[in-house]
Amino acid sequence: MCGIAGLAGPDAQWHQTTVKAMGIAQHYRGPDGTMHAAGSDGRAVLAMNTLLIVDPLAHPGPYLDRTSGVLLAFNGEIYNYRQQAAAWGIELAEKETDAHLVLKAWTKLGPSCLDGLDGMFALAVYDPRVGKLFLARDRLGEKPLYWRLDGGRLSFASEVTTLTGYGSAPLFVRPEMLAIETPVGVDTPFQGIQLLAPATLLTFDVVTGSLDQHTWWRLENRLPFAGDYRQALAAFSVVLADQVPLRAPGCDFALLLSGGLDSGLLAYLMRPPVCVTVCYPGQDRLDESDAAARIARDIGAELVVVEPDHIDFTKMLPHMMSALDYPMGNASTFSEHMAYRKVSDLGLKVVVGGLGPDEFLMGYIRHALVLFGPDAVLKAGLDAYRPLAAKLLHAAGQQLEPVEAVTRLILRGPDPENRIRDLVADAIERAGGDLARGLTLADLATAWRPLVMTSDKLASAYALERRSPYLARDLIELSYRLPAEHKIVDPAAGKRILRDAAKALGLPRELWGSRDKLGFASPVPTWLNGPLAGWADAQIHTALAEAPPSLRPLLMGGLKPGGRFDRTRMQALLAAAWLSDQTVRAAA
Repeated sequence: MCGIAGLAGPDAQWHQTTVKAMGIAQHYRGPDGTMHAAGSDGRAVLAMNTLLIVDPLAHPGPYLDRTSGVLLAFNGEIYNYRQQAAAWGIELAEKETDAHLVLKAWTKLGPSCLDGLDGMFALAVYDPRVGKLFLARDRLGEKPLYWRLDGGRLSFASEVTTLTGYGSAPLFVRPEMLAIETPVGVDTPFQGIQLLAPATLLTFDVVTGSLDQHTWWRLENRLPFAGDYRQALAAFSVVLADQVPLRAPGCDFALLLSGGLDSGLLAYLMRPPVCVTVCYPGQDRLDESDAAARIARDIGAELVVVEPDHIDFTKMLPHMMSALDYPMGNASTFSEHMAYRKVSDLGLKVVVGGLGPDEFLMGYIRHALVLFGPDAVLKAGLDAYRPLAAKLLHAAGQQLEPVEAVTRLILRGPDPENRIRDLVADAIERAGGDLARGLTLADLATAWRPLVMTSDKLASAYALERRSPYLARDLIELSYRLPAEHKIVDPAAGKRILRDAAKALGLPRELWGSRDKLGFASPVPTWLNGPLAGWADAQIHTALAEAPPSLRPLLMGGLKPGGRFDRTRMQALLAAAWLSDQTVRAAA
């Protein structure tokens, strides 16, 4: 998990001290070295925080091609770099890594090389031959990259706080942070700073100051799968068994193991030496440690059980918020944070998690509610989700249109400008009439960003590289192409083809036959209405005294008691901790 930062413009060489400071500001992303380098023409300066995974003796970046002058800062991992080097006719020395492949490929092929890269990445390339800076992100946005344009200079960084330290960025709390607990699209809460969208290439001409962005990959362009279910299962099983093990590093690593299908399947396919699970004393409903222990025994892995309590939450909240940059909605934030902390304590550098199947294979209850209707879901024995199903009740008893149904299920607050509804409508339209594909695209446009961002940022705060094997290009493209009935036929059991693949691979019935879904859920909402109620109110009231008007509704919402699934108070506390940061207060 590296970090990148930099600046490009006619006078960039005179700002090397600034870029050096930008790199130092996010040094924790790459504890193996923070360095910077200027382009041969002095019009760009790139910095890189290096975490060495592929070769622990490799030289830290940025990386320079001395013949062309092309300069690269790279964050991420390319899993097929040896295969692509052979396909492109590029020679790699024994000790050269994926970053060297990207540098040589860009020098030879330019931006067209992006399509051949299978992995997670955010990169910056300065090419003095054309006087342009290029910024690019991976297909699903696993690695973050922020940028801003000031006075003819473009600056960028892996952390938004690196750019708020570079120049003034007034705080602007967007309505979506109330609607779905996080900014959407490319927006951030800091005026003038944008997040580069996933699968996007930004080109900045350092001479003219012109800027262009285009999307270099689109999921919705994949053609529907043409075969029957037997053929689909065979193809899916092969891709799964081929691609997931490729994401295992050559060093020791840890797997976040909840005990459920997604992480359990990764355990059997990747055979991690260490598994880490999180459970909470007195919270049997959230405890999957027995299932995790059984899986760890089967694969011969050490199981490390983390058992945080409500006092740990009060101590860890400032650190979590500092790592996140700004409030994001994710039910597993605290559990993930505590797991990454333990992995770091164990001296490991890589952690693996099961992100992806829920979005691509209809694993969420909201998917079943839209595809089958609330009555079918409740009749399937999922009565605990009655409050969620109630959002789809219509006064006239008529079934809601898909756009309205999806929007109601996603919203956690007001959507005064209908921006969330518009995002959902656009997603369903782009899916070309397939509702399951529309649900995937809607997830990617709304709820996906905080999931990948919290995974990256919480892991990076502990100098860890987070890998998500289910996001392999071949696997997500095939999953998207499948018809809805290959993904779900029972409202209580999504991810049909993943379950059947686990069965076909000979894995235990307890893994693929279970309907329960807990993941890394935490009892934080219960704590905030119980033993931490007074503490939570005090934190929020303190923040309200200095909060800008745009942030007050988010904080005020946290003063109301909520149910066990209600994250409103959690979001208010994150906002209060965010506002306590001096930089954020100054921006506000």
